[in-house]
Amino acid sequence: MSAATVITDGREHLTGTRRITRFTLRQDRVRIPIWAVSIAGLIGYFSAALPIAYPDQESLQGRAAIMMEPSGALLAGPGYGLDDYTFGAMLTNEILGWLAIASALMSIFLVVRHTRTEEETGRAELIRAGVVGRHAHLTASILNVIATNAVVTLLLFLAVASGDFAVPDALAFALGVGLVGLVFGAVAAVTAQVTEHSRTAVGMAGAVLGLVYVLRGIGDAQERGGTWLSWLSPIGWAQQTRAFTDLRWWPLLLNLALASVLVVVAYLLSGRRDLGAGLVAARGGRADAAPGLLSSFGLNLRLERGSLIGWSVGLFFTGILTGAMGEGIVESFRDQPQLAQVFGVEDMDAFATGEVLRLSMSRMLVFFAMAVGVYAVIAVNRQHREESEGRTGTVLGSAISRYRWFGEALLVTAISSTILLLLSGLSFGLGIAGSTGETSVVWDFTLAVLVYLPVVLGFAGLAAVAYGLARGGVWWVWTLLVGSIILGMYGPLFNLPDAVAENLPFELVPALPGAAFDTLPVVAVSVVALGLLAGGTALFRRRDLEA
Repeated sequence: MSAATVITDGREHLTGTRRITRFTLRQDRVRIPIWAVSIAGLIGYFSAALPIAYPDQESLQGRAAIMMEPSGALLAGPGYGLDDYTFGAMLTNEILGWLAIASALMSIFLVVRHTRTEEETGRAELIRAGVVGRHAHLTASILNVIATNAVVTLLLFLAVASGDFAVPDALAFALGVGLVGLVFGAVAAVTAQVTEHSRTAVGMAGAVLGLVYVLRGIGDAQERGGTWLSWLSPIGWAQQTRAFTDLRWWPLLLNLALASVLVVVAYLLSGRRDLGAGLVAARGGRADAAPGLLSSFGLNLRLERGSLIGWSVGLFFTGILTGAMGEGIVESFRDQPQLAQVFGVEDMDAFATGEVLRLSMSRMLVFFAMAVGVYAVIAVNRQHREESEGRTGTVLGSAISRYRWFGEALLVTAISSTILLLLSGLSFGLGIAGSTGETSVVWDFTLAVLVYLPVVLGFAGLAAVAYGLARGGVWWVWTLLVGSIILGMYGPLFNLPDAVAENLPFELVPALPGAAFDTLPVVAVSVVALGLLAGGTALFRRRDLEA
């Protein structure tokens, strides 16, 4: 085969890419600005708030002392520039990783939306019936995610540079976030070829994201500056630029190289499968439906099974790894009382009573509750796709009422969220027991995490209300949830007023097992959550489908 023939064939595979790219950008004309402005807006907020929270060098060095400890590195970064801590070094060590996660999630959702979802809904097959090449959709989605991350990078650069930071370091910071997003857009392009279901593709890419973040955390916690585990993570590569401390550009080349390799792999895999199919073939169904699928509850449970299994595995291993740091975290409190306060240990006499372990580790349970809150919103949002693809209308055409269909879908979400919380508490307790030898904590933490179930169901209720309204999307639910998570995690960093810090959603219930159980707030949040769930069901009952 001649070179000219190869080039011609390659061009044929890309026929129609320009028009599809324009169409995908038009579809995301609202999503892209919201994502970009939200991510850049966070750095603008941090840049303005940090000088207020840390007015002098002494307070900055106090924060640096916290980041020198394994627990600080686990949640933040490798710890460059801690000897003479600056606001720029704080951004790189403590903020860059979370912005990179946001950019990665954005890229995963965008790529899967314009590749696997298009095939799953049948739109790609309809478009491919025209003069459109095999790789047009994949190429358009990659161009889309490149453009989106370029916008994020530009806005981040402008936001950081406007804060009186060094321009080259600000550019490296912004490029690090954008390139991590590009890497995970490429990861999603690969997972979209492997499976024929969009939710599974998102779940697989999300699992990779969780894994690389955990590897980064463990590697940075083991040694200041990171270990070889840190270098297995694209997020770690972005932080290893040492922006605002001792800038070096070459780690960003690792992100660029990995993204390029993954894109090539995605093209190769795309050429080896049929449209609508995945490389991993779906198992053939039974001739007759299983007894459990004869009810709407069983059907909803079956639809949620794959996602539940993926989240369970991810949270279980994260809990084990995080809990294993328990002994090192508690020991670091003796030398760093400020770090103890961040973890909720206000009275250092707790060392004498032996309660310091429960007090400090209780504050970490909320991170698992936040993750389960994200799951709950995603699970409820699945109903949008069920409706848009016509399956909800088919089910409701039978003898099943709207109240029963949507109510049982919410019941499955509640049961799944409970399972995930229990697994998180169990694995976290097992990790702590393994590192400290105190086996009694396993049962304590397994049950304690359930105190957050009303908060999780409250966010599920907000998603149910958004679905019941079905106008304007669910962006406001995500805004409330992400805002609650960010303020909950960074509240101590900015010394939020007590009136704000104590009324954040995940702070409304007592942090068990370290705190005393208080019935009133738990009952109050439960009532609100049930009201939101009931309200969402009632709203769904009153509107037309796809209205």
